[in-house]
Amino acid sequence: MSAPSAEPPATGADLVRVVLVKAGRTKIRYPARLLADDGERVSVRAPWAADGVRDFGFVRFEPGDVFTEHYWRSRWYAVKEVRAPDGTLKGWYCDVTRPAVRSGGDLVVEDLDLDLWVSADGTHVLRLDEEEFEASDLATTDPEAATRATRALNELEHLARTTGLTELTAPAS
Repeated sequence: MSAPSAEPPATGADLVRVVLVKAGRTKIRYPARLLADDGERVSVRAPWAADGVRDFGFVRFEPGDVFTEHYWRSRWYAVKEVRAPDGTLKGWYCDVTRPAVRSGGDLVVEDLDLDLWVSADGTHVLRLDEEEFEASDLATTDPEAATRATRALNELEHLARTTGLTELTAPAS
């Protein structure tokens, strides 16, 4: 979910396909440029992958937006830095997910409904989709995953309200 930039188009080993699965079905699939994979965290960049504009009220995702996305193999979330076409930081959209799996050219992530939005200046931290999470019945069908998902959302919110998400998404040194 990122946007056009001055970088040349991704090809071959630089290209991965992000596959977002929800409730056992593929929700969206899109190409992304592989930025780094250190064995634990996979970072990619992609343009906004949906058609048209998505206005959430607190942020608008639109064609030209650039998403730098960070997925972990052992953490239950993904953090996506969102920038406007001119490079202005809009904020961070965080998805609570099962740990990511990279298989061949695919990076597969299972969305667990809970999300967090953090504005660019860090003053607005919004927990999202908690009703969807409750309605999913994950607490009954997979109680351990539901507990991990709730912990992940709490961890992300704590980081956003204390140290911020910049350190979490900084390039590996």
